[in-house]
Amino acid sequence: MARDLPNILLIQADQLKPQLLPAYGGPAAAPHLDRLSGEGVVFENAYCNFPLCAPSRFSMLAGMLPSRVRAFDNAAEFAAATPTMAHYLRLAGYRTALAGKQHFVGPDMLHGFHERLVPELYPTDFHWTPDWDETRMESNNDSSGVIRSGISERSMQMDHDEAVLSRAVAWLRDRSRHRDGRPFFLAVSFTHPHEPYFARREHWERYRHEDIPMPTTPLPPEPERDLHSRRMLAHHGLLEGDITDAHVRTARHAYLANCSWLDDMAGTLLEALEAAGFANDTAVLFTSDHGDMLGERGLWFKKHFFDHAARVPLILHAPGQFAAARRSEPVSLVDLLPTLCDLADIDLADRAPRPPDGASLLPLCEGAPAAGDRPVFAEMTSEGVPSPMFMVRSGRFKLMTGGGAPDLLFDLEADPEERNDHAADPGSAGALAALRSLAARTWDAAALEAEVRRSQRERRLVQAAHENGPAPVWDALESDPVRASCLRAPDGYNDWAWRGIEPSAP
Repeated sequence: MARDLPNILLIQADQLKPQLLPAYGGPAAAPHLDRLSGEGVVFENAYCNFPLCAPSRFSMLAGMLPSRVRAFDNAAEFAAATPTMAHYLRLAGYRTALAGKQHFVGPDMLHGFHERLVPELYPTDFHWTPDWDETRMESNNDSSGVIRSGISERSMQMDHDEAVLSRAVAWLRDRSRHRDGRPFFLAVSFTHPHEPYFARREHWERYRHEDIPMPTTPLPPEPERDLHSRRMLAHHGLLEGDITDAHVRTARHAYLANCSWLDDMAGTLLEALEAAGFANDTAVLFTSDHGDMLGERGLWFKKHFFDHAARVPLILHAPGQFAAARRSEPVSLVDLLPTLCDLADIDLADRAPRPPDGASLLPLCEGAPAAGDRPVFAEMTSEGVPSPMFMVRSGRFKLMTGGGAPDLLFDLEADPEERNDHAADPGSAGALAALRSLAARTWDAAALEAEVRRSQRERRLVQAAHENGPAPVWDALESDPVRASCLRAPDGYNDWAWRGIEPSAP
C-alpha cells in the first residue's frame, strides 16, 4: 500500500551565512531555528552551487548545476521547459505554491507552482545582464551598503517580507479549511538578512553592540590578497568608501538583528503549521541561497567561493521519519530536488529527462553511512569575473580555479578559515591533481565562456530592443499592491533598496 505523502514546507532565507546561527555555533538569537535544528538533521557542510541569488535558486529548483540550465547571472532567463521540483511534485499530486522571491527572469513566473502569492521582488527582464567586455562591470552592491547601516523601522525589503509571511500564513489557514486530500508543497522565500544592513530596534536590542563579534580574518596586506579577492574588493568598491571598524560592527549588528527577525518569521510559519493541524504531517526544509562575507578579509556580500559566501544552512525536519542528527558530509543545494522527490516517492530515474546533478539526502537523514566521498561543485559566470570560475570540494580539500586566476587549494579540516593556500605545496600535489581532474571532467571552460558571452550579447540586444517602445510584460500579479515595494527598471538597486529608510540613533 502506498504511504501517505508528507506535506513539504521549504523556508528559504537570502544571503544567510550558517556560521552565525546557533546550530552552527554562532551567536545569533534564533530560538525557533535552534529548536528546528535540535529536532531535525543539520547538514554542517552544505554549499550553494553559485554564490549569487538567481543562479543559485534556479540550480536548486532544477537540481542541476547552474550552467546546465544557463543560469549564468542575475539576469539569466530561467527557461519554462526546465523541470523543477514543483513540476515533479505536481506530477505526484501535490498542490504547489510559492510565496516570495525566487528571482525568476523571463515570461514564466511560476515554473511549476500552481500559484504564487507575492510578485517577484527583483527585475524580471534582462536589465541586469552583465558584459564581460566592460573594463569594470558595475555592481549592485558597493561600500555604501556597509557604511549606511543601523536601525530603521521600515525598508522596501521589510515590506516584502511582511507580505510574504502574512500571505503564506493565510495560505496555510486556507488549506486547513479546504482539505482535499492532496499534500502540499509551499515554498516561502524571505529576502532577509540580505543587505541593506538595517534592522528594527526590537531586534537590534536583542544584542549588546559591544558584544558583536568582528570578522575573524581581517583584510590581508595587498601582496597577500588572492587575485579574485582583489577583483571583488574593486568590483564592490570596498577600498574606496573609508569603511571603518565602527561601520563594520554596526553592519554586523544589523545583520544579526535581521537573523533574529528571520527567526521570528520562521517561528510564525511553524506556529501556523501547528495551528492548521499540519505539523505532524509536514517535512520542513530550511536553507538559504548563499552566504555573506560580512567583512571577512575585508570582503562583503557574495560572489566568492570562500566558505563565508558559499556555505548555506541546511536543516531537514520530518516528524516521525528520522531522528535528530548532524551530518558532516559536504552536500549542496542541487541535492534538494532529489531529496524532495524521494520524500514524495517519485522515481527520478524513471521520470527525469536528464539526470540531476544531486542525490537524495534522505539516506543520510536516516543514518546511513556516506556512500564514499561525493564532491560538491559550484560555479561563477556573473559580473565580477572575466571568465568562468569553478569550485570543487571533495573531502577535506577545496579547490578554486578558473577565471584566469591562480588556483587556490585549502584544507578545510586543518584551516576552516581558509588562510593557507596549499596549491604550491608539494605535499598537497595529489589532492590538487584530483580536484583539478574533477573540474576538468565537469566543465569545458572554453566552451562555457563562449556560451556565456553569446548569451550576454543576445540578452543585451533583446533588452535594448524592449526599451525602444512598450516592453513585453514579464510579471505576475500585476495589480497586486505589493508590487509597489518591488524593484523594476529603470530604478537602480541602491536607489530602491534605501527608499524609505530613515536611520534611527542606536
